[in-house]
Amino acid sequence: MKPIRIVTPPLGANVYLIIDERVALIDAGGDAGFLIKALQRYVNPKEIEYLFLTHSHFDHAMAVPEVKRFGCKVVMHSMELDLLNRGLTKLGYVYHFKPDILVFGGETFELGELKLEVIHTPGHTSGSVCYYEPKRKWLFSGDTVFKFGFGRYDFPSGNPYDLLKSLEILRRLNVESLYPGHDDIVEGEARIYIEKNMEILKSLMG
Repeated sequence: MKPIRIVTPPLGANVYLIIDERVALIDAGGDAGFLIKALQRYVNPKEIEYLFLTHSHFDHAMAVPEVKRFGCKVVMHSMELDLLNRGLTKLGYVYHFKPDILVFGGETFELGELKLEVIHTPGHTSGSVCYYEPKRKWLFSGDTVFKFGFGRYDFPSGNPYDLLKSLEILRRLNVESLYPGHDDIVEGEARIYIEKNMEILKSLMG
């Protein structure tokens, strides 16, 4: 079963529901009430075992505290902790949660037939990660790369040079389907879009 995409307010962030032997979410969006209502069309939220965050910006993570109450384990890169604790207040958003599992990159989570590999992809934030399913060649890219473009790198802990290195790592993967944090899903030869966005970033950096 392919991931179920839920587009969440207020900024149209994509949340992905993965249903296998274990149920998981990729990101949580910025509106808990909207997300929970949408999830109930497919699963009992209490069935969700993992909530994998790509990063901690409000449009992807502000709903985490409410979703976490259903008992899921929140997975986040260790380098997002400082941004979560201090940096987000600079952007005008205050919300708090404690991740259950801190990752560093290189970990694998078994969901049943599916497995998700954690890839550390700093640039949009220092603790941004992507999740890769190697058998189906799915990449959940958060705000690291979209169909047309990539996440901003001028927010706290962002860095264009880190982002370029991260895109180079992703370019080497065999990616058929791209599930970004915003905008449309890419089905088929998604690596081409990663390569094009790398060239755009290089041109912007001079």
